[in-house]
Amino acid sequence: MHCLRSLLVALLAAPALANAPAEAQAPSAAWVPGATCYEVFVRSFKDSNGDGVGDLNGLISALDYINDGNPKSTRSLGARCLWLMPVMESPGYHGYDVSDYYRVAPAYGTNEDFKRLVVEARRRGIAVIVDMVLNHVSSAHPAFQTALRDPTSPYRHWFRFAPTKGPHNRWGNNNWHRSPVRDEWYYGFFWQGMPDLNYDRPEALQEMQRVAAFWLNEMGVDGLRLDAVKYLAEDGAVVEDTPRTHAVLRDYAAFVRQAKPGAFTVGEVFDSTGTLLSYYPDQLDAYFAFEVADSLIAGVRRGDARGILPPVLRLQQALPATRWAPFLRNHDQPRTRTELGGDWAKARVASFLLLTLPGLPFVYYGEELGMAGAKPDERIRTPMPWSRSTPHAGFTDGTPWQPLADDSLEANVEAQNGREGTLLSLHRALIPLRSRTPALARGTLVPLTTSDAAVLAFLRRDGDATVLVVANVGARAQRNVVVTMDAAAGRGQMRALFGDTRRWTLRREADGSQRVTIPELPPHDGAILALPAAASARPPAAPRPTPPERR
Repeated sequence: MHCLRSLLVALLAAPALANAPAEAQAPSAAWVPGATCYEVFVRSFKDSNGDGVGDLNGLISALDYINDGNPKSTRSLGARCLWLMPVMESPGYHGYDVSDYYRVAPAYGTNEDFKRLVVEARRRGIAVIVDMVLNHVSSAHPAFQTALRDPTSPYRHWFRFAPTKGPHNRWGNNNWHRSPVRDEWYYGFFWQGMPDLNYDRPEALQEMQRVAAFWLNEMGVDGLRLDAVKYLAEDGAVVEDTPRTHAVLRDYAAFVRQAKPGAFTVGEVFDSTGTLLSYYPDQLDAYFAFEVADSLIAGVRRGDARGILPPVLRLQQALPATRWAPFLRNHDQPRTRTELGGDWAKARVASFLLLTLPGLPFVYYGEELGMAGAKPDERIRTPMPWSRSTPHAGFTDGTPWQPLADDSLEANVEAQNGREGTLLSLHRALIPLRSRTPALARGTLVPLTTSDAAVLAFLRRDGDATVLVVANVGARAQRNVVVTMDAAAGRGQMRALFGDTRRWTLRREADGSQRVTIPELPPHDGAILALPAAASARPPAAPRPTPPERR
């Protein structure tokens, strides 16, 4: 009876969010249900001018790969959302130390290039989300440089200065840095090159609200991804998840909704689900589900499906699926195939599960090819390999800013184009399928029992539309697998949506339950079936979220 104990634990652990105001329970962005978001590091995606650095014009030229606007296309991923890692002017290669929030990094192009990107993306049905670094600025930012040198400057209040070094944080580290120009200290959580903004004073928040309005309205983006929001405001030695941090996010998100109704916000809270839930119901629209990512990777690595669903069920019990974002790995973590020992089949089944679960899934560029990469960070942000037959895999005509990954001839668009069973073909099939299938787009997840711990099975239900998802995360074929469910299916033909289900049979038991028998399920493989509607099918009762206690 696999999954039942995990389900009970997940439901008991989930906080109730039922008294949340209706407007706080779901984002207003119409594109979110059924969408998949694609994360791009512009520097590494496509170079248009031969300088070895990816740029906005290169990205524009490659938009059809992400989504060509044709729902029937077989050569497009079909992603309906594009998250760009920072594109603002910065002295760092990664962009998370911004020196000018109102100007695109010259290496990437101009503000006009960015506006053209938004127009071209929208023409293809792609919403554009830009990374917004709210916690800190670059030490090269003019406001910080002025505040550093002139204690009477009005910018002084944007930052935290002190005559003595402040307290250590809970990890035993100190986030205070000596000023290079006088005998004092300033606060920067990450390092001395990234001084934190001081949200105990209104001036800093007002400036970052102006920045948000500029990108939403002047530059035309559809939403913002908020970096490192756990650390926005400190309370003595407490540097994360403080009441002031929640208040800042609440004010910031309210401003965004007013500045551009329908804009979408998604935040990074790199922590447990329990901590994540404290950021609902009335702050950002959504947050990344790190526990879901870890449970997917761990379950596939072990070949044991039993621990995969509890974090998903806990979030589902507390929140609408449009308000959380599952993923496998992002720009700060070793890539998925590397985490799975280089195993292509494991990476494929992990992606299969990600794209069939509830939530708004995010796919980091190159994951759809199985790109490998481990720390340091530059090696998990290597150039995108487009071609096997051109220099530098088609990324640039010049010398790439970073050498390509060692597997760039295998994890390569040209190498996988048109080949069945590849990671690229999986993504090109499942992302559009998710978008056009209501049960996958917005359906409630119902865990099912299976006859083997390596096999994960669940339903996705939306009204009387039901699909069955089954995956073998184990390293060997499973034979005569039995999946038990309630009376989910009516009489009629089951319809294969993905994978080989030709020999699967559905049988009704005397107790009213139903059993699907699968003669053989290959290792690291999955399939999706549309079930015939049951005559008595009713939409599942929606969870009644209630807000967690304010901290």
